[in-house]
Amino acid sequence: MQSPLDAACEAARAGGKILREQLGKAAVREKAPADLVTDADLASQQAIERMLTARFPQYAFLGEESSAEQQAAATASGKPIWVVDPLDGTANFVHRLPGFSVSIALVEGDRPTVGVVYDPLVDVLYAANWDGQATKNGKPIGASGCEQIGQAMVCCSFRPGVSRQDPEVNQFLNVLERSQSLRRLGSAALNLCYLAEGCLDSYWATSIKTWDVAAGYLIAKSAGVQFSQVDGSEFDLWQPRFVASGSPALQQTMLECLAPPGK
Repeated sequence: MQSPLDAACEAARAGGKILREQLGKAAVREKAPADLVTDADLASQQAIERMLTARFPQYAFLGEESSAEQQAAATASGKPIWVVDPLDGTANFVHRLPGFSVSIALVEGDRPTVGVVYDPLVDVLYAANWDGQATKNGKPIGASGCEQIGQAMVCCSFRPGVSRQDPEVNQFLNVLERSQSLRRLGSAALNLCYLAEGCLDSYWATSIKTWDVAAGYLIAKSAGVQFSQVDGSEFDLWQPRFVASGSPALQQTMLECLAPPGK
């Protein structure tokens, strides 16, 4: 029987093939202001869901493009759940900009046990099991170990339609002043994989969903990346408002940068 990891890798490649084929062609609409969805998201999710549910009917399925009722049923099922973002980085995809991915995780309770992120434009697949090594196209990867924020390449994610009054903007300025470089790249799943292979040194996000990060969290964690919520509490997969860094020292500095004024 095919393992869940192998099935997730195959499904991610199938979804990625659809994204490549529809790049520049897929119809686009807004789910909410500045929050886009395309026909490619939907087609990718349908292909992934068909493949995974046929091979593992004992697991539930939760996709970004599932209905609210389907999402609620999956989380209430008590079963292991396939958590899927069929196109992470939709705005990049719409503008034909590199930096979008397929993300697939198998989550049991609060713990992902399989994580796969596939970048279809460059044919790069990141993967991890809960008790295994994080890999990039089958080769082991590891976090950077960077300890000084002044030497760090940092990344962030903002919600669609962010305004200058949002706390994230002050956080952005705090980190901008202290880091070597600061980026907003557009795919949370890929950001976590870049952390896992040491291309990024730290990353924070406060307005994303479980399907954005479930697979990338496992891959980065398996590569030695440090995680916590932005308030310093334990990382929460189902309410991900987090910061992640390539070393404990950098993680502590980032928590200080992201703390509300007066704390």
